[in-house]
Amino acid sequence: MPHDDESPSAKPEPRPEPRPQAQPDHQPGPVPSLDAMLADLEELVTCESYSADHAAVGRSAQVVAAQGRRLLGASPRTLVTEGITHVLWTFGTPRILLLGHHDTVWPTGSLATHPWSVEQGVARGPGVFDMKAGLVQMFHGLASLPSLDGLCVLVTGDEETGSDTSRGLIEDLARRCAATFVLEPSAPGGALKTSRKGVSLYDITVHGRAAHSGLEPEKGVNAATELAHQLLALQGVAEAVTASTGPGTTVTPTVLRAGTTSNTVPARAELSVDVRVPTAAAQEAVDRLVKGLEPQNPAARLQIDGGPNRPPLAADASRKLFALAAEEAVWLGLGPLAQTAVGGASDGNYTAGAGCPTLDGLGAVGDGAHADHEHVLTATMPDRARLLARLVGAVR
Repeated sequence: MPHDDESPSAKPEPRPEPRPQAQPDHQPGPVPSLDAMLADLEELVTCESYSADHAAVGRSAQVVAAQGRRLLGASPRTLVTEGITHVLWTFGTPRILLLGHHDTVWPTGSLATHPWSVEQGVARGPGVFDMKAGLVQMFHGLASLPSLDGLCVLVTGDEETGSDTSRGLIEDLARRCAATFVLEPSAPGGALKTSRKGVSLYDITVHGRAAHSGLEPEKGVNAATELAHQLLALQGVAEAVTASTGPGTTVTPTVLRAGTTSNTVPARAELSVDVRVPTAAAQEAVDRLVKGLEPQNPAARLQIDGGPNRPPLAADASRKLFALAAEEAVWLGLGPLAQTAVGGASDGNYTAGAGCPTLDGLGAVGDGAHADHEHVLTATMPDRARLLARLVGAVR
């Protein structure tokens, strides 16, 4: 549980319906200053926050808190859970959850090889696209509103590793809100993410028996050979689920390990498996089949750990909010707003799974999340901030 004793109550309140009619705070404020946004973005990017480096994440949380304090006019609560730091603002009774994360996949020291830069309208640096620019856009967009009443802003520190310490908090807040806006980066061309696949993660361990591979290999139970059979069985899992629930399920073996020396029958083999599913039914089917795997060699033993991590974000959870966003984009003169379904997951999967209407991909426009070419198109940042502000005003 969070160290903060004032963690939100788990008792849900009735969820009000979004109100699309114009409200007094629905009018757009001044266009945020790009120079000011870039200064804040530089401060965030140059404070590295690799998920596994809890001290770095803690330092990053301080920068996030300071920027939010300056732009939102209120100090946040800092929640530390299992050494991981999350930052939370609550204004009145929450109706809208704004959700982001400040941890990144980039190991501490990545600034040496991927330095912060802005050249010809392109900002680069570790985590600039996923998703520190989204945080800057959020803060500046909210700062343009005359009132923040009814808003809850949560910036977590462990999204990139599965949100193990923040999931309960995210779901609790979502159950009490009418809408969640996720500031994850957009899809190509600035498209919003209105559907995400669910994620399941498994670790399969084969326990065999070691023996000398030259003198008496027949006395061993080769864990690597058994694991090869399980790889083929996993292909069958994907095919069976597709046949029963429809297309879109992927079962991908990722990391494999086996053996100790070149002249020893491997006594142990390990496999990590990444599963992406389009529906809850597919996720349940995969879980049942993976946990039902049996060794081909009866002398070997299988150990299967893991299971569903994030539920799918179904298109129904985003439909009304996207329609509203499209209207606001036209009103702002931003042109047609696109939407897309993606295979990657985010904390928006959790909020949708908790029953809260969710719109994702409202963050930066650019490309290269987790890759060497990660970048943000800086000219889009003020308009994305204005779009968020209009959405908040429309729903509230």
